[in-house]
Amino acid sequence: MHFNIYLDDTTGQQLNAMAEQTGESRNALIRKAISEWLAHQSQPQWPEVVANFKGMADAPPFEAGRDKLAPPVEDPLA
Repeated sequence: MHFNIYLDDTTGQQLNAMAEQTGESRNALIRKAISEWLAHQSQPQWPEVVANFKGMADAPPFEAGRDKLAPPVEDPLA
């Protein structure tokens, strides 16, 4: 599949420099960057271990201490 993309001068120069530095073609670098971006976008925002966390049996519920909190000040930056 073929695409045309347009880059600003600075990005194009950086791409050229990276291609020269790594010995890879610009197209190869662009393919790699897009593949990595797509793989990252398809992953959940939270790691699986965090998303599946059910809490700790011996910890009080998060809301348990809410009644002990001081009321908010009208302007916290005042």
